[in-house]
Amino acid sequence: MKARVALVTGGGRGIGREAALLLAQAGARVMITSRSAAELSGVGVDYVAADLGTPEGCAHAVHETERRLGPIDLLVVNHGIGSAHERLVWEQDPAVWRETMRINLDGPFELARLTVGGMCERGYGRLVFTSSTAGEKAERSGSAYTASKHGVIGLARAVAQDAGPFGVTSNAVLPGWVKTEMAERSAKTEAERRGISVEQVWSERAAIYPRNRVLEPREVAEVIAFLCSDAAGGVNGEAITVALGGMW
Repeated sequence: MKARVALVTGGGRGIGREAALLLAQAGARVMITSRSAAELSGVGVDYVAADLGTPEGCAHAVHETERRLGPIDLLVVNHGIGSAHERLVWEQDPAVWRETMRINLDGPFELARLTVGGMCERGYGRLVFTSSTAGEKAERSGSAYTASKHGVIGLARAVAQDAGPFGVTSNAVLPGWVKTEMAERSAKTEAERRGISVEQVWSERAAIYPRNRVLEPREVAEVIAFLCSDAAGGVNGEAITVALGGMW
């Protein structure tokens, strides 16, 4: 992985931050991006602030990475919006659906579209998309998030078919509950809705898994880093669940 150029989205915190640090430790030249320059500046690698829910923002992130570091070899698409603000499907605000698709699915498509062609020309590339266990199983009051994360898996597999003949792999990781800021927001929303404590919500989430705990961001990032490595060249078009043996 030494000297490979990596672009990691959602890199200012959580899984993205840990993945960026692991790739940098392995010798990659890493650019991270999200909307918050303040978060990005504290990670310790190159960064560019961009709105990845727009084609222009995606193009800006790709252009700045290539201008400053060189052609992109590794693309980790990790940014996203959660489901804490969603409602039952018949109560769902169509604007929530559109915003979720714009960020969770349109952005990943734009980033792949802008980078995969160059990878194919150079005969090497790795794409890793962060989906969710909700990418294979539906959650209640989460029609937009569930649909978008199902779509991310489909996108990863479609890219694998298009780019696989050229030495490029494309895979998705499907984390269960991870202790991140986004998951904490959903825990607070659920706690308020049910009239229980946030600690109780997390305790219930932990009970889903055989080890009676939720994931740490680094545990998901380790899988992402492996899929970005030369050692993962035989893994393509896969949706890999990282959920401690649990169903979610």
